[in-house]
Amino acid sequence: MYMEDQQQTITTTTPNDYKKLVEAALFVTGKAMNADELAQAVGIASVGSVTNMVNELIAEYERRDSSLAILKIGDKYIMSVREPYSSKVNNLAGAPDLSKGAMRILAYVSKNSPTMQSGIVKSFGSTSYDYLKELTEKEFISSKKVGRTKSIETTEKFREYFNV
Repeated sequence: MYMEDQQQTITTTTPNDYKKLVEAALFVTGKAMNADELAQAVGIASVGSVTNMVNELIAEYERRDSSLAILKIGDKYIMSVREPYSSKVNNLAGAPDLSKGAMRILAYVSKNSPTMQSGIVKSFGSTSYDYLKELTEKEFISSKKVGRTKSIETTEKFREYFNV
């Protein structure tokens, strides 16, 4: 039997059904979403209700002592695997699509954020410009002009992706 034949219509009539939809949205997206984005994704008009549902889910995951958790990063929420489980299963998720050089630069920026581009170039050489461009395009770092150089720092996307 094909999956299309097995699909069921979900009739969300109870608050618990909506909470399950919010949980499913966090699971499926794998990215951080704010309450407004979650409300739109699952068709709930009240952003406050979504916030309450997410807070209930956070408490439920805590009570269950689950390997999963819903984390709040700024004003966004993301479903994640807790330590020590994440370090044991992260290899299953695959590596980010970054070159080794870009990963080295990203690790340096992460540890020294914010840091100056001129310092990165002095430490890693002129090929750093290509790696910085790659990291900027993938939105893992951002830069601000400071005099004749730039100040480089990690972004919220970096923190969400690497769970820091």
